[in-house]
Amino acid sequence: MKEKQIIDTICNWNRNNDFSGVISVSKEKELIFQEAYGYRNKPEKLLNNVNTKIAIASGTKLFTALAICKLIDKGLFSLNDRICDLIDQDLKTINKKVTVFHLLTHTSGIGDYLDEDLLVEQFDILKLYENHPVHKWESLSYYLPMFNELPQKFNPGEHFDYSNAGFILLGLIIESISKNTYQQYILQNIISSLGLLHTGFYRMNNLPENTAIGYLYNESLKEFESNVLYMPIMGGSDGGIFTSASDLEKLWKGIISNNIFSEKMKKQIFEKHIIRDECKYYGLGIYIREELHRKAYYAIGVDFGVNFFTAYFPKCDIIASALGNMEKNTLTLFQELFLLIK
Repeated sequence: MKEKQIIDTICNWNRNNDFSGVISVSKEKELIFQEAYGYRNKPEKLLNNVNTKIAIASGTKLFTALAICKLIDKGLFSLNDRICDLIDQDLKTINKKVTVFHLLTHTSGIGDYLDEDLLVEQFDILKLYENHPVHKWESLSYYLPMFNELPQKFNPGEHFDYSNAGFILLGLIIESISKNTYQQYILQNIISSLGLLHTGFYRMNNLPENTAIGYLYNESLKEFESNVLYMPIMGGSDGGIFTSASDLEKLWKGIISNNIFSEKMKKQIFEKHIIRDECKYYGLGIYIREELHRKAYYAIGVDFGVNFFTAYFPKCDIIASALGNMEKNTLTLFQELFLLIK
């Protein structure tokens, strides 16, 4: 594997995709590639730069999983504890046998307020906003009534079924145990402790300096529009945090160096707990792909005006991330890099 091949692959991919955002690849202390593309603010023609804060949608679930595992590592509860024993709120139709492990591995079988298997197209999500306007999505307790009475889809542990609601429940566990809001706990125990300078939960109507607006293309108007009317006003435990390429590198190094939790807990996170598909697995809040003597741990996120992946390749100690503020499929770049990096 040569660095020039990585650079050429990224450049070729970008030419074919007209990407907007930041792409970064590093190895140990060496920066192999880092480049910003497009605008963080289209009308004012403000360019993205390598420190631009960009939303990563469901990539937030990695932060949630790390926070849960940090609390477990402190001995405050265990993976096998039932969530009904940990959460203060009344969990109505949610199976009493659902454990923390089930939530972390998307095997709980609980009903989902945003069931991605049932979406015909992305804009079907907007039907949810008719009764739950995006400007009200500020606290995790607001989410609970959206799924608290939905029927159980299958018995806990039967199989993998991606669940946004499951990670809302993990956020509620964090709040119940820490006696703090989910966002504040992440700020104090992950963001600040690792020195992540360009990461946070920001209000969509009050974004800080050097933060990218997400853009989607309006087919009827034949122009780009911002995603402000399509996103919860404040990110929660299943999505919505903003971060940068350099902060993601720090995050991975914090995991690898045991700066968040112990070596024992790190091994549990990276363990292949669930088989998703051939050569594809799931750990504790993290995707795993392993084939042809290659391995990658990674997180992904897709939403209106957001497309993201970040990956750690342990065999060669490479960290690669693509944070997009337009709807270009960065997962295709991850797949190309996975086949290249050994």
